[in-house]
Amino acid sequence: MKLVKHLANLGYGSRREAERLIKSGFVTDAEGNVLGERDLIPHDQIRYRGEPLDPPAPLTILLNKPDGYACSKEDPDATVYDLLPARFEHRNPGLNPVGRLDKDTTGMLLMSDDGPLLHKIIHPKHNLGKVYHVHLDRPLKGDEGELFASGDLTLRNEGKPLLPAELEVLGEKEALITLHEGRYHQVRRMFAATGNHVVALKRIAIGGLKLPDDLPEGEWRLLTPHDLDVLFRRA
Repeated sequence: MKLVKHLANLGYGSRREAERLIKSGFVTDAEGNVLGERDLIPHDQIRYRGEPLDPPAPLTILLNKPDGYACSKEDPDATVYDLLPARFEHRNPGLNPVGRLDKDTTGMLLMSDDGPLLHKIIHPKHNLGKVYHVHLDRPLKGDEGELFASGDLTLRNEGKPLLPAELEVLGEKEALITLHEGRYHQVRRMFAATGNHVVALKRIAIGGLKLPDDLPEGEWRLLTPHDLDVLFRRA
């Protein structure tokens, strides 16, 4: 791939802007030699202003999403894209959330430009459970686990019952819940159906992959091939 197109695909600018970067001498090899538009060298040998280029596609990242950030680019307020390098928003192919989190839900958000991987993660046949840490307004009654696991709970204004979900009680007002589908505001609506209210919600795992304890809110890291193996490993 031509250097100009490669830089544009990675979000460093339009093709015209990429041409200007190259002509200005900002793009070099690892030894500091200025590259020209027609130079063809391995990705890992290219430098922009002395720094290695962002990883090429396919790219998958794990973001520890804070409260108040939307997953949609169209949202007029803060979005998860604000937490990434600005050029990431202009990558081609673009990064997309792998199953969105509500603006007021925190925790583990995967983002990828790999269409087949995205489809594999969300496809029901792989049954990648999503685990949420829930803090509630009122004490649990004690029968929520049985109700959620029954497969009989139907949310308001819906005709199809929810798939069975697992509840692990951690305290009087605290629990873990594992979902096997992703409906609109599902966890909040499930507890609302029991007469309770979710005051804080955090996704802490998808499949076999857990949110790293050492990844601060608002930070992200690349997913490695090992991470992807763990993701699809059954618990």
